[in-house]
Amino acid sequence: MVFRGEAVTTGIFKEPIEGRVKLGRLNLDGDKQADLTVHGGEDKAVYAYAWEHYGFWRDQLPGTTLSYGMFGENLTTEDLMEHAVNIGDQFQIGSVKIMATQPRMPCYKLAIKFRRMDIIRLFLASGRS
Repeated sequence: MVFRGEAVTTGIFKEPIEGRVKLGRLNLDGDKQADLTVHGGEDKAVYAYAWEHYGFWRDQLPGTTLSYGMFGENLTTEDLMEHAVNIGDQFQIGSVKIMATQPRMPCYKLAIKFRRMDIIRLFLASGRS
């Protein structure tokens, strides 16, 4: 992909899948991150985002198609909202235990995906990380 005249490698374009996916130490099978200095790795192998937020974004971004994975998450959750999840909380998903380590800070690749530079500011201001 080209952004502002430069080639950009990204893993932000995701599609929903059915079934089980193996979680390794650094990421989910088939979902590698392009820049491991800011994404992926042992503390960021899974990026979870609440499906409840999609309604908010549909209201904020009318006419934008929002399929699961649109915000770059590789795990869309239900009933795991920011006010109820704390760093250090652990969750069992199938045979894997994961732990909340930090909120997401979006990078410019979210703007590339949405084709609008203001999405980063809107995302941060929404409190829906």
